[in-house]
Amino acid sequence: MTTQLMDYKDAGVDITKADAFVERIKNLVPTTFNDQVLQGIGGFAAVYKLTEEKYLASCTDGVGTKLKLAQTLNKHHGIGIDLVAMCVNDLLCVGAKPLFFLDYMAFGKLDTQVSEELIAGMVDGCRQSGMALIGGETAEMPGVYQGNEYDLAGFSVGEMSPADLYDEKDMNEGDVLIGIASSGFHSNGYSLLRKLVQEDETDLMQELLTPTRIYVKLVNELRRRFPMAMVGASHITGGGIHNIPRMSEKFDYDISGWPALNEMAPVFGKIIPRAGLSGEELYRTFNMGVGLVLLIKKGQADAVQTWLASQGEKHWRLGSIQKGSGQIAPARH
Repeated sequence: MTTQLMDYKDAGVDITKADAFVERIKNLVPTTFNDQVLQGIGGFAAVYKLTEEKYLASCTDGVGTKLKLAQTLNKHHGIGIDLVAMCVNDLLCVGAKPLFFLDYMAFGKLDTQVSEELIAGMVDGCRQSGMALIGGETAEMPGVYQGNEYDLAGFSVGEMSPADLYDEKDMNEGDVLIGIASSGFHSNGYSLLRKLVQEDETDLMQELLTPTRIYVKLVNELRRRFPMAMVGASHITGGGIHNIPRMSEKFDYDISGWPALNEMAPVFGKIIPRAGLSGEELYRTFNMGVGLVLLIKKGQADAVQTWLASQGEKHWRLGSIQKGSGQIAPARH
């Protein structure tokens, strides 16, 4: 099976328009801020100064059209994990320790078996993250959602001390970018992925439902063992590789060591050849095998990689940073 799709826009998702929307609201949303808002729109998570000694971080996300595959196969547990993962991995990118999670579920017609399966997945994800699932909302909305359709949103909150918050002042030229393997496509790019799979390819659909990986335990242990090594992190979600400069626009990101297709989770090799996308568009649409990028002090990068290898953690030295303006060199594979 092949396709002539030239970019993600052909599948119904206009990343450029979405980026432009964020830019347009950047001047509007801050009119609600007070002096306690330390980071707002544009970051992976918002940061709020609760006291001089304690900050709160919060973020929200959904699962996107991966939901449609779950509804087709009637398999929903992994989607609950996805919902938690998409939120909690963002918290890690500001240095926060996850505390609790809330969910919102909207159904065309409430199916208690499906909703229970979704909640069970969220519970699984929260246990992996060390978070409490403390509340949520369930809505039945016939006329908005049809038949077995549903949509989800998640909300996570974490805490940190001022010293835990990643600060670009701690970033220096030569610091090393280390990519941690994804479990698959995670929860982005599915408006296109669904067009690349035939209706009878149920095994491949099941593979595409592999839950988004949760990185909390790994990052917590890494920071415990190397408390001064990590100075930034990027969750590779919508926008792909272009999430990396969100660490700081005062540096350029030289990416020369991205994994080859045969080093990624096997599902990439089954799908990517069908896409017919340019290399640039592939890395802008999908995570391309890397779910989380860590920025590590150059003097500790070797030690961190040695420890990751000892844990059987699949990872790659992607490149390094230099003074600049938030530009990223194209990945090569």
